[in-house]
Amino acid sequence: MSNLPDVVFWSIPAFVLLAVVEIILVRLHPDEEDAGYEAKDAVTSVSMGLGSLFFGFLWKFQDVAIYGVIYELTPLRVPLSWWTLPLMLLAQDFFSYWSHRSHHVIRILWACHVVHHSSRKFNLTTALRQPWMTFTVGFFLLPMVAVGVHPAVLAFCSSLNLVYQFWIHTERIDKMPRWFEFVFNTPSHHRVHHASQGNYLDRNYGGVLIIWDRLFGSFVAEMERPVYGLTKNIRTYNPLKVASHEYMAIAKDVKMADSWSERVGRVFREPGWRPQDGTPISVASAPRQPPSETVTASGGAAMSSGS
Repeated sequence: MSNLPDVVFWSIPAFVLLAVVEIILVRLHPDEEDAGYEAKDAVTSVSMGLGSLFFGFLWKFQDVAIYGVIYELTPLRVPLSWWTLPLMLLAQDFFSYWSHRSHHVIRILWACHVVHHSSRKFNLTTALRQPWMTFTVGFFLLPMVAVGVHPAVLAFCSSLNLVYQFWIHTERIDKMPRWFEFVFNTPSHHRVHHASQGNYLDRNYGGVLIIWDRLFGSFVAEMERPVYGLTKNIRTYNPLKVASHEYMAIAKDVKMADSWSERVGRVFREPGWRPQDGTPISVASAPRQPPSETVTASGGAAMSSGS
């Protein structure tokens, strides 16, 4: 199992090359409505990506320890072969869908994932804007280890899933063939996921496959042009602030809470929940003001998951 390649590491040159090609295309064929590129934003996204590689390496120690114990305890074993690998990829994508969905509707998880949605641009560097506090993601894949999937194989499947999602962060591709759009996640589907309009919020969580969204009622097709970002956009390019701003907001809300039930709600209810009426005011499921207005509540979903 140890000879499985590090797919993400070996894909980095392709990531850089494709991003350069996209930048050239944007410069040669500018579109007034295109989210395009902004130098500071792109640098922040790349910085977040580099930081995620470092912190991701640290969180791997946690995952390896937990996965290792569970794998040794279970009597089940799933062999790596030509027919089991597709099944494991399918299962990994299924559990990643629920991980991604959970990271949108539970505030403490959203605090991690909000990083990926924090850019008002949508381009290939946005795909690199990854969170640093990803210690919660691995828990959603524990069922696969429990049925005997080797942790190294699981890491390989997760890497393939992440690499696939790089190319869908672009406005340079309109629509794929109809059959492809029905089964797979595409730039069109993922633009919806990163949008901030109310009818687009909390939609299209799929990683590789969009069929999970169709099955579980979270799919919306791209109709109007997306407006990218959060319900309230953070106005900073500082990677440390981008990585931590929602955690700081949670800490502030917990400190100001009047009861333990409110404190629990501020952490584990949906982002933007408030005790007065229990309705979300600032996040993925929150009602949207017109794009021309400024939303002043903190938090908010655009997108980002997954992966």
